[in-house]
This record gives sequence, structure tokens and C-alpha cells, in this order.
Amino acid sequence: MATEGLIGRILAASDGPSSSVIDALHELLDDATIEASAAHLGIAEAARLVGLSTHALRYYEQEGLVRPARNASGYREYSAVDLRRLVFLTRMRLSGMTMTDLKRYILLVEQGPSTIAERRRIMLDQQDRITRRIRELGLALETTDYKIRVYGGHPEG
Repeated sequence: MATEGLIGRILAASDGPSSSVIDALHELLDDATIEASAAHLGIAEAARLVGLSTHALRYYEQEGLVRPARNASGYREYSAVDLRRLVFLTRMRLSGMTMTDLKRYILLVEQGPSTIAERRRIMLDQQDRITRRIRELGLALETTDYKIRVYGGHPEG
């Protein structure tokens, strides 16, 4: 799974004492890496760079979320703009954003600056969903920790 692999890479990169997940994410998928690598990449290279499968890239294209150019031979050519869009999509999918919300958001982006207020609303709603999920996972972790303490570290019961 590309998403699980990306999460693993991000968490491994953020294991240092002063590292943050955001810093690790930016290091793995920062714009400088994209700019340096984006001399119109083919689908396999683009997929490898952003940590997705070629199937996922084709799906995002089919759904209208990214529109790479085609060369004279008909092959996809992902530009730096396309790659940044894929990084954004990956981040939002990692956070649990629905495809419906992503499609709406991308449609608004393509309509220009007059849609900034609505895009902000979508991001605020997503922030609320993420915050709620973090609280839910915190409760699940506390329950798991409690059970481990009750069992005295012995998983038989």
C-alpha cells in the first residue's frame, strides 16, 4: 500500500528528538525535490517520487484531480505543478479527506481566487475531522495501554 509506505517513511524520518512529522513530510516531499526532479516525468517516475502507484496516478487523473500533459507519443508527462498537486492529494488522503471533498476542492482551485473562502471552509472542516480522529485514536491508545498494564505485560489473557 502506497499510503502505508508513505506513512512509514514519514514516521521513520521524524523519529529524532527535535524532528516533527511536518518537517519530515516536507523533507520527503518538498518543492525543491519536486522542482529538481520535474523535467516532465513519466508516470512511473512521478509515482515513485510521490510514493503512489501508477494505478493511483491514473485514478486521480480519471477523477479529474490531476491532468498531466501528453507528449507527442501520447505518454503522460508530469510537471512540477502536477507533482505538487499529487503531494497535496496524498497529504489530504492520508488525513482521511474524502474523494468527494477533494474533487470539490480541486474544482474550486481551478476556478481561481474568488473561491478562497470556500476552500478555506473545506480545510477548516477537514481540520475538525482530523482533530476528532486524533482524539479518538488517543482514547484507543489509552485503552490499549491500560489493558497492557492490567495484563502485566502478559498477552495470554
